[in-house]
Amino acid sequence: MPKKQSKVKLSLSSRGNKKEGGKEERLKGRFYSFGIFIISFLLSSLPPFLLSSTAQTLSPQAKVSLITVSPGPELYSSFGHTALWISDPMYGLDRVYNYGTFDFRTGNFYIKFLRGTLPYILSVHSMSAMIYASQEENRSVKEQILNLSAAQKQRIFELLETNYRPENREYRYKFYYDNCSTRPRDMLAKTCGDSLRFLNVVDSTLSYRDWMNRYLTNQTWARMGMNLGIGYPADIQASSWQAMYLPDNVFDEAEKAQLKTADGKETPLVANSLFLFRATTADESNAFLTYLLSPDFFFAVLLVVVFLITRRQRKRRENGFWLDRLLFGFVGVWGWFLVFLWFGTDHGVTTWNPALLFIMPLHIPLIFWVTRQRNPQTIRTYFLLTMVGLVAFFLYAFFQDYLYGFTFFLLTLLFRAFYQYRSASTQIAQTSYVRS
Repeated sequence: MPKKQSKVKLSLSSRGNKKEGGKEERLKGRFYSFGIFIISFLLSSLPPFLLSSTAQTLSPQAKVSLITVSPGPELYSSFGHTALWISDPMYGLDRVYNYGTFDFRTGNFYIKFLRGTLPYILSVHSMSAMIYASQEENRSVKEQILNLSAAQKQRIFELLETNYRPENREYRYKFYYDNCSTRPRDMLAKTCGDSLRFLNVVDSTLSYRDWMNRYLTNQTWARMGMNLGIGYPADIQASSWQAMYLPDNVFDEAEKAQLKTADGKETPLVANSLFLFRATTADESNAFLTYLLSPDFFFAVLLVVVFLITRRQRKRRENGFWLDRLLFGFVGVWGWFLVFLWFGTDHGVTTWNPALLFIMPLHIPLIFWVTRQRNPQTIRTYFLLTMVGLVAFFLYAFFQDYLYGFTFFLLTLLFRAFYQYRSASTQIAQTSYVRS
């Protein structure tokens, strides 16, 4: 019995301990959960810069490289791409800093893109991901290993990591002035300071527009549209520094740049250049088919059609304006679009556009008002001013060397304006003769 009783007591005692232990564990769990909640709340309340840890210290084996991706077949990739790559095998670091990304989920995406207010973002990827994307698009990837000191490597790493913070990674993209090529260049200049010297090997006699057109030879419609959409700022000569808005020019300048070391000696900025991926040679496209799909051929056909219609009207002594309303009305609509690009956007290069002499917005509504007046004097004056504007723009575009794609359309408008000007002049002369 005593043994049995003692067993019962022992059993009861154990139960009580288990119950008390369970309560303690539940209390500890609640306190632990509450503590985690408080810590999370406090951390979420801290400013972002307090949460961002400083960049780790790179090892002596760290490498900083300038990456250049060749132009691709699509319009957005026609100019190539530049990035900075920092790798450190000791710490498994592999970070490619890319200033050419944006988020399609941005509110009012297309409106912001059109107005030039779409924020671009600094993104970070691995080199394998970049190589894969370049292989998919058959675009060569070149690496320039930079001859930076340990302090300079650490400096550019810290600058890039700081720039990658959520509050810093967005920027306002400017095609000529602030883009995915100028940002890596500026990071290098900021890192090296006066010790970095570019030798200005890039041709400084070309304008921004000249450089742009070199990369758009296979994008005939886009080349025509971009040349008509950008204004006088594109015709300013770009210095070697300014011409580095293009990735190939950044590559060429970096290849010859000099870096002053701590002992005062100069050494090349680039220690070694190599291909990470070499694109395969693409098959040459059919030149004749390309021309058939170009704006030159399209507007040449339009010129012939307008010539035949005008000839028919002249033989029948018709003086209809339906064709002029169609042509100049179309031009007027696009003219107002150019006005919007000038005053309603923030691209920086669509102001003071001489194409407004050619694509004149006042054709809407003037072409309808003038042709309904049936006043020969008003009609002659209107088409005379139209011819003056067309000739003035032709001369400007000729001397700036960008008569791409729209020459035949300009001649079509000029031919039709001259026809109506001459017809109105004949009517005025006949009326004056009858009165006399």
